[in-house]
Amino acid sequence: MSEFLFSLYPWVKALHIMAVISWMAGIFYLPRLFVHHTEKVKAGGDTDALFQMMEMKLLRVIMNPAMIVTWAAGLYMVALGIIDWSELWPWIKAICVLAMTWFHHWLGKRRKDFVAGNSQLTGRQFRMMNEVPTVLMVIIVISVVVRPF
Repeated sequence: MSEFLFSLYPWVKALHIMAVISWMAGIFYLPRLFVHHTEKVKAGGDTDALFQMMEMKLLRVIMNPAMIVTWAAGLYMVALGIIDWSELWPWIKAICVLAMTWFHHWLGKRRKDFVAGNSQLTGRQFRMMNEVPTVLMVIIVISVVVRPF
């Protein structure tokens, strides 16, 4: 059985990479939608409903499943025991993945603010928050590929 699980490793790794790409695409795009929703859309109008629908579908149809597959595939690879946890890089990656997951949920709460009609953040604040996943992605990729730590 163990040999079979290890034989799936390249497929799970490929699935993990594809899920990460999908998750990151959504995590980069949703705050941009929030910027335009905040700056260009009048609450309660047809465009408001359109933005809310786009934001909801991006989160529920793309981002949530991609995050779940990312986590599932990542945990599968961790369970195979191929990670050397005595090194620093997997711990840094894990912390950044947890931070990315927190950011994902933070975006979900901001979407609910728009639905409730009480979004408090400005377009500039959403632009600034959009840098969070970029920084986390850079740290994750360098940690995994370069392993400087």
